[in-house]
Amino acid sequence: MGFVAYEVSLEMVKSVAPLIQVVARKDRALADQMRRAASSVPLNIAEGSRRSGRDRKHCYRIAAGSAHELRTAIRVAESWGYVDGQSVPPVDALLDRELALLWGLTRP
Repeated sequence: MGFVAYEVSLEMVKSVAPLIQVVARKDRALADQMRRAASSVPLNIAEGSRRSGRDRKHCYRIAAGSAHELRTAIRVAESWGYVDGQSVPPVDALLDRELALLWGLTRP
């Protein structure tokens, strides 16, 4: 699947993995939620790519929701002091890109 949104989502998963490992040392439940949200993005993009019509857009909307959930979980971890604020911007930039790509895929 040579689809840009899919490739960016995998890059995002790789970039957030170290943050999740740090969070897991302090809050396993939050780290698990972050891991599930991060995994949901490429999984729903892949599923959507094999669907058509409204089903396809629905999968892409779920992926976007998961990306936004991940962004919020990172903010929560940062607010709790679990992660260093300097480690967040690279992941945040990938989330911005991913959300922009998904926005384009869900619009007519």
